[in-house]
Amino acid sequence: MRALPDFRTPRWAKLTALLTTGVLLTACGSGTDGSGTGDGRPHSGGSLTFAVGSDAGCVDPQQVGSNDTIYSVRQIVDSLTDQDPSTGKIVPWLAKSWDISADTTAFTFHLRPGVTFSDGSPLTAQVVKDNFDAVPKLGLLGTLAEGYLSGVESTTVIDPLTVKVTFQQPNAQFLQATSTHSLGIESSASVKKSPQQKCSDGVIGSGPFVLKQYVQNQSITLTRRSGYAWGSSRWSKQGEAYLDQVVFKVVPEAGVRAGSLRSGQVDAIGSVGRADEAALKGGQVALQRRANPGIVFGLGFNNARPILKDARVRRAILSAVDRKQIADTVFPTGTRAATSVLAHTTPDYTDLAPDLAFDAAKAKSLLEGAGWRVGGDGIRVKDGQKLSLTIDWVPNAATNQPALELIQQQLRSVGVQVTLKQLQLPQLSPIQQSGDYDAIWGNITRADPDILRSSFSTKLANFYRVPAGGLDTTLSAQAATSDPAERSRLVAQAQQSIVRDAYNVPVVELQTQLGVSTKVHGLAFDASSRIQLHDTWIG
Repeated sequence: MRALPDFRTPRWAKLTALLTTGVLLTACGSGTDGSGTGDGRPHSGGSLTFAVGSDAGCVDPQQVGSNDTIYSVRQIVDSLTDQDPSTGKIVPWLAKSWDISADTTAFTFHLRPGVTFSDGSPLTAQVVKDNFDAVPKLGLLGTLAEGYLSGVESTTVIDPLTVKVTFQQPNAQFLQATSTHSLGIESSASVKKSPQQKCSDGVIGSGPFVLKQYVQNQSITLTRRSGYAWGSSRWSKQGEAYLDQVVFKVVPEAGVRAGSLRSGQVDAIGSVGRADEAALKGGQVALQRRANPGIVFGLGFNNARPILKDARVRRAILSAVDRKQIADTVFPTGTRAATSVLAHTTPDYTDLAPDLAFDAAKAKSLLEGAGWRVGGDGIRVKDGQKLSLTIDWVPNAATNQPALELIQQQLRSVGVQVTLKQLQLPQLSPIQQSGDYDAIWGNITRADPDILRSSFSTKLANFYRVPAGGLDTTLSAQAATSDPAERSRLVAQAQQSIVRDAYNVPVVELQTQLGVSTKVHGLAFDASSRIQLHDTWIG
């Protein structure tokens, strides 16, 4: 059995400190409703209403990548493992233990007995195998899950409660991947459905809540799973969840969400923006925040576009963005300007702040050197063509539009014309897959640096049309090494390559900020800065 990483090492101690600074302060208060007596002790019962800004158009955890929808569907499925948000340590959940080969090519999971799905069927090694075997068939929306299982050679049933996953080469990221919602385990009946059916109808999981109703672009309603008794080892409560019901309402306007929370129409809201902070502070509302690990908010270039094939143009755009101004003007208090393509809460993050310094003069010089001359309207021209860029974005966070309008102004000041194209959330993945875009505004959350390989390797989805080269070698090597120090070095090298070649323009770290009524207790962030509601109660 391969020893797990020592989380007391300097690398993990540093990560622990970073994560701990962002861990939420649990809301508390003495307010009461019908579910409690106000004595400060947890109580079962009651309904929680949570307002989010958008709907992904899909309620299958294995296919959803948007935080607003992950909040709800995460509660439906359990994972083989969980990840401690304070330390990054992987801990038991559906798997009570696991063995890892010395070269990290084989992972053997020993499942907890007695686990059932909400349709009454048991969790077995065969069900886990069926889930993992079906992931490559998910298609367009399953790229995250597919990336986590890329290079898998076989998934083998050893006995009814033991399953072995073998990869063609060492795969250091896989254990953490088993803690994500993307590899949440679904029932055999769900696995047999088409990806489209799972998106529209939902799935059967073993989680603490069950999907009761999904009304697209309106609401997702969950009810407590009766008899639930196999929660994550890091949860404080054993057995069933406290809440009877959770309703996620889609409320696109940030101001309306905030007003609904102040008036008591809802109990919690997502995506609290700077403009609403002052109104929500104090009284019966607490703000809870945590920085998301993974790829920061920024511009993902289509590096195959003729204008963007020139690294000088990409680097000019990178230098023309004033990250601090955007973070301080648009985003919630405490939001950090990006200092790498990875957020500082991600294992093996490397500080590349000097490479991301705002320098308009440098941007202009790079564009001049690339042959782009300022035209009469201030926009640069080359061979009769304007230096024009369209940024696709979706309104799943109140900060998106004002951040992009600032970027639009900043780039215009160096002669780049930017058009902002708003899409609906379900449109984003197909457009990204097709390559019919110049740049896409977004981020990807994951508490493991292998998210770089999932996003930028030409051997996987290669959303950003990065040319094949040395970056591929580095990304593959970091996933293959079983040496933590060597992996850290390779991840640093990959970050440097992505930033210095400007395949992506990092802008700000996503900080998840929630507004929560003080009568809501135990609404906790997980390691990916999404929420876990098993321990949540109202009283």
